[in-house]
Amino acid sequence: MQQLDFKEAIRTLSDRVATLKDSISTEEATKTAMILPFIQSLGYDIFNPSEVVPEFTADVGSKKGEKVDYAIFKDKKPILIIECKHYTDSLSIEKSAQLARYFGVTETKFALLTNGITYRFYSDLESTNVMDTKPFFEVDITQITDNQIEELRRFSKQQFDLTQILDAAAELRYAKAIRELFVSEVQEPSEDFAKYFASKVYTGKVTQAKLDYFGKIVKKTLNLTVSEMVATRLKNALARESELSSAELQSKEIEQVQEPKQDIETTVEEMEAFYMVKSIVRSRIDINRVFYRDAKGHFSILADDSVRKPIAKFYLNSSKKKIGIFDANKNEVQYEIQTLDDVFKYASALEESAAGYAKG
Repeated sequence: MQQLDFKEAIRTLSDRVATLKDSISTEEATKTAMILPFIQSLGYDIFNPSEVVPEFTADVGSKKGEKVDYAIFKDKKPILIIECKHYTDSLSIEKSAQLARYFGVTETKFALLTNGITYRFYSDLESTNVMDTKPFFEVDITQITDNQIEELRRFSKQQFDLTQILDAAAELRYAKAIRELFVSEVQEPSEDFAKYFASKVYTGKVTQAKLDYFGKIVKKTLNLTVSEMVATRLKNALARESELSSAELQSKEIEQVQEPKQDIETTVEEMEAFYMVKSIVRSRIDINRVFYRDAKGHFSILADDSVRKPIAKFYLNSSKKKIGIFDANKNEVQYEIQTLDDVFKYASALEESAAGYAKG
């Protein structure tokens, strides 16, 4: 049997976990059905006790016989310790504190806390031999992206390199913090953030009233700018990947509008949503099979221009924007979105919806 490459193995595991999780009732079942296959996907032999050690003993102070669920070894030294919880358990600070005790008395530089769905990777970037309180990398295996798969690949048996991972861990940690700060400022600009922009474009005295005024402008402008940047990148990516010429593409999209009505106008935002979905699902279905139909109150994205093959439905013309995504049984599950950028949160669900029509 041909062995799956790393990306295929992780994608297969993602689908497996999403399918099996509701039938798992115990922590041991979580380990067997979800976490051991994850370790195996990384390329480690789960049946080789010199490579994957279950119930690894990590004595903590006066407590002897303390055990961590798994330890992965390389060159007879632990390179990753893993603490497991049931898939419904939250990965709380208390749970990570327990793992931190084990981390401090082993030689490893990496620790993993997981419930089989969420995987949190820790190191000692702040203080040597003391596990950080925040993970440098976190991933939901059921919604994993291609970029996250590439970061995860660093932990695979084939590519594991301590120095490279530590370098990447530091970068990921700071990148995550910067991203969270940026998102926070975009959603609700702080006074300092608004003051920075006001000082660059306004020559008068920045009073509190002016600061409040610029805060609203900064918020609106940043959201619009981010949306435009995302739309531009997606359109460029689609233009590069499509085999159709620009004239053929234009013709193709004109054909998608069935029985146009004068009181229905397809907006720029709806077209951006269309391009986003095409970009997301392109790995699961030929993008030339993805169409849209506009209607009063909603904007549908379909496979083969067929209402019997719905992928998603957008509701963008009201105060509460939503995206509806169709599951394998063609049931629509709706999610509220603040901006179109939120669509990427549901990339896995969109991919699965499109994948159901991959064979026609």
